[in-house]
Amino acid sequence: MPAEFPEFRLGSVLATSFTATLTERCGNAVERIPTPQRLVDWLAVNGLAVDSCTATQWELARELRESIHAAATAAAQQEALPASAVEVINERSVHGRAAAVLTPGGALRWQLSSPSRVEDALGVIAADAVSILAGERDGRLALCASPTCQAAFFDTSQSRTRRWCDMNTCGNRQKKARFKANQRKARTAAE
Repeated sequence: MPAEFPEFRLGSVLATSFTATLTERCGNAVERIPTPQRLVDWLAVNGLAVDSCTATQWELARELRESIHAAATAAAQQEALPASAVEVINERSVHGRAAAVLTPGGALRWQLSSPSRVEDALGVIAADAVSILAGERDGRLALCASPTCQAAFFDTSQSRTRRWCDMNTCGNRQKKARFKANQRKARTAAE
C-alpha cells in the first residue's frame, strides 16, 4: 500500500469497518479510500477482492458508507433511522449478487459474480449493515467517546460498555490527555 495513504482500520464487523474508512469526522477528517484504487485495496483486505473500480462505483461505495454511518449513528442514539440512508442501504443490498460459500477449511468466503462487480461487494457490506441495524447480531451500536471521532462501532464486549471505536487510537489519545492533565494538576498543586 502506498505510504501517502493512512492505514486501514480493520475491525471484526464489516459494515462498521467500512464506515471507518472516514475517521475523525468531527475534527480533521481522515479519508482512507480517497481513490477508486484505494477502495479496491480495502475490499481485498476484507475478503471482497475485485479487479478494478470505476469512479461511478467508487461514488456508490462512498454513498453507502455515509448511509451506513448515518443509520448506525441514529441507531446508537436510539433515534429513527434516516429514510434516505435506509433506502441506499437496501438498494445496495438488493443489487449485490454475491454468494456465501464454504471453504474446505470450514470458513465463510464471499464469491462475487464477477471480479469487476464492485456492486456485489457493496451488497455484502450493505447486508452486513442490515443485520446489525435490524438487531440480528449479538451486540450494540455505539458512538466513539472521542469528541473529534464520533465513529459508529459495533460493541460486542461482554458488558456492552465499550467507549472507543479503537483503543489503539481514540482510546489511547484520551488516556494520554487524561494523564497529561493529571500531571499538570499535580505540578500546580506542588508549586
